[in-house]
Amino acid sequence: MSKQTITYDLRTLPDGSRLQSVTASPITVGERQALRVTLTDEASKGEPNVDFIDMPTFLMIPGDFKNGTISVNLFSQLRDDAPAYARAFAGLAYRISDSGDSFEAVYIRSLNGLKTKPESPRDKRAVQYFTYPNWRFERLRQEYPDGRFEAGANIGPAEWVNLKLEIDETHLIVFVDGVECLSLNKTKAEVTEGNIGLFVDIGTEAFFSDLRITQR
Repeated sequence: MSKQTITYDLRTLPDGSRLQSVTASPITVGERQALRVTLTDEASKGEPNVDFIDMPTFLMIPGDFKNGTISVNLFSQLRDDAPAYARAFAGLAYRISDSGDSFEAVYIRSLNGLKTKPESPRDKRAVQYFTYPNWRFERLRQEYPDGRFEAGANIGPAEWVNLKLEIDETHLIVFVDGVECLSLNKTKAEVTEGNIGLFVDIGTEAFFSDLRITQR
């Protein structure tokens, strides 16, 4: 089966990209060129479950992604105004509808990474899958107490990590720094194809570079 790879170095905003309750600007982090993505002040001061917490808060990049691999390097840390429950949430949204009202996503909570030595059950909550609008993390935890939609990872805050998703219909495998962390045979997919997003959530300042999208 033929494959097509699109690469974005993220030194600038990709053509046709759209801001969804976030700001995005080019920045140099160390010697790496990246995009800084964070919630707008308006969204940050809004209502939980209305303006943030597993909501459409991302830089949306146009495309018709259905199945394949998405990879990005990211660095997430807390903002100065982060609430106490913030964990430096950042990741990838995919199969985003053009209206932004339906999508799937995987994000990391770097403050729950094993390098921070979190207590249980936070040690198994560094990687999270969810689907918007019907299957956000709170509902997934409530209805699946085995924690199958999240996993631990050997990461910490304020460091570069590689997040890679391998997607095939309702099958998803998540790799962090090349290590398989989460495998789902049946996701909560509600949209068959759509756009890609650089996702952030409340209290997070995230930097993204080297986005690669391979369609299958």
